[in-house]
Amino acid sequence: MGKQAAPEVQAGAEGTAATGNVSPQAPALRLVSSPKRQKILEGMLEVVGTNGYDAASVRMVLDLTGLYRQAFYDEFADKDACYLEAFDFGVTRLEAVARAAAAAEESWQGQLRAGLAAVLAVLDAEPEVGRALIVEVHAAGQEALQRRSQAMKRITDFIDSARHASNGAGSPPPIAAEGIVAGMHAVLHARLATGEEGGFRKLLPEFMYFAVLPYFGAGMASAEMQAAKA
Repeated sequence: MGKQAAPEVQAGAEGTAATGNVSPQAPALRLVSSPKRQKILEGMLEVVGTNGYDAASVRMVLDLTGLYRQAFYDEFADKDACYLEAFDFGVTRLEAVARAAAAAEESWQGQLRAGLAAVLAVLDAEPEVGRALIVEVHAAGQEALQRRSQAMKRITDFIDSARHASNGAGSPPPIAAEGIVAGMHAVLHARLATGEEGGFRKLLPEFMYFAVLPYFGAGMASAEMQAAKA
């Protein structure tokens, strides 16, 4: 992953065991078996995010990481296998970042605001990783799409936990959470796909309004939008 955001992401990884409830069903961050393997995974995300999945190659990863060809094939069968593991690695680290940021928050709104802010900050620092995880997953095939669906389901489950936190203040249809997550994903996808860099953190107020409105009403949604601007 890019050097600029690596300390923040690593801090999130170390916070995996924190008590925050963002994406509570997320898998625990598994230690990569070797520094070499982690370097390859990070290199794959950067190469795919920069060049696109179809154009990305093992040679590009080797050139970026400074490793030899045999070093790659000691770890992975091919580009496809490497990308699938890199996708899981990248998603799990982002989930760890979100949970670590949300750990000090007690309310559902606070957890969502802190977790989202942390993830959007990573996208600001490392847009190529965002493109590798959000845009290029389509080109990687059905298995990658299935893994993305599982990740989005974990986020959807957290969003829908708001119906319990709202104490009956709002009871939207079950599809509401799915629509919220799909909407946020579509916005990020559109910006990343056009090569946009920076400004992702600025989306937080609107994302909070969109997520809070169905469960807590317009007054709370407006308050949360203002809080997210702070």
